Amino acid sequence: MNILKSIFKSRPGAISLGVLGLLYLCIIFAPFLAPYEYDGDDVLRSYAPPTKVHFFNFKEKQFGPFIYGQSYKVNEYYQRIYFEDKSKMYPIEFFSKGFKYKMLGMWEFDRHLFGAKGQKVYLFGADLKGRDIFSRILYGGRVSLSIVIIAALISFSIGLLVGGMSGYFGGKVDNFTMRVCEMIMMFPAFYLLLVLRSSFPMNWGSTQIYFMIVIILSFIGWASLARTIRGMALSLRENEFVYAARASGLSHFKIIVRHILPHTLSYSLVALVLSIPSYILAEAALSLIGLGIQEPQPSWGNLLSSALGIINIRLYPWILIPGIFILITGMCFYVLGDVLRDILDPKRKIL
Repeated sequence: MNILKSIFKSRPGAISLGVLGLLYLCIIFAPFLAPYEYDGDDVLRSYAPPTKVHFFNFKEKQFGPFIYGQSYKVNEYYQRIYFEDKSKMYPIEFFSKGFKYKMLGMWEFDRHLFGAKGQKVYLFGADLKGRDIFSRILYGGRVSLSIVIIAALISFSIGLLVGGMSGYFGGKVDNFTMRVCEMIMMFPAFYLLLVLRSSFPMNWGSTQIYFMIVIILSFIGWASLARTIRGMALSLRENEFVYAARASGLSHFKIIVRHILPHTLSYSLVALVLSIPSYILAEAALSLIGLGIQEPQPSWGNLLSSALGIINIRLYPWILIPGIFILITGMCFYVLGDVLRDILDPKRKIL
């Protein structure tokens, strides 16, 4: 609780924590916030631009949020040019009826935060298949943000335990574990990701791929943390409280877990938070090149796959919006980690 209070005393920390909390709330309630299903395509609305929301129409005496009908024409380059049909107006309804879903996996609902009868509302535009990018970002966040947190926690646990054992026991155990860490660290992370991904079948389903990516990200992330914890454990094992624990008959495992590792948590917690953006980018990179989460299941990485061509970016710039969410999330974790480092390090000035 003291750490949280200190974070909220820092404006950058409070903003970052607030933004991250809002993002995680949005992905928890994604079916309610999303007006459409993530795989609900509409080929007649391919690359439809973001819908303009209007609030006043004095001629028709329409007040409140509404949209006009959307039509398109094909130019000489066979490109669809969308425009508003102002002869048709569609009020935006809040808590409107839509597709059915289970809230928190338990209660069945069919209400959504907003919608419009007879016309789709594309807040962030549509993709190649006419799917709502706003809805797909919400559902994709469920995948991307949960994968990185689970992978980071697993990697964090492995790094703490391996590093603590290596530093505490020393000798052959230390030599073996450090050589393994060096072998993992000498490979560039992205190429190691590709090698590990290629060792799994390419025809797996979404759930299998999800857990496979968690395993891959966990495998590549623990080695550097283990080396640092090992150095800290080497000095901690010579302290008097460790000798007292041995004299009282505690097992080696309990000494490591109860007396060695708790003294490394201040550094480890900061390292954990600062490492999360790299996991986000790793998952996004795998999905971007088609080796991660597969269509139609969205993730923030595969949502950017249509942005690989410069022509698509020039014609449909809204397809870059998922990248903005990746950038914002990564920056928030970096700022939060920096604030935590200032709070937990007594030699630094607390913000």
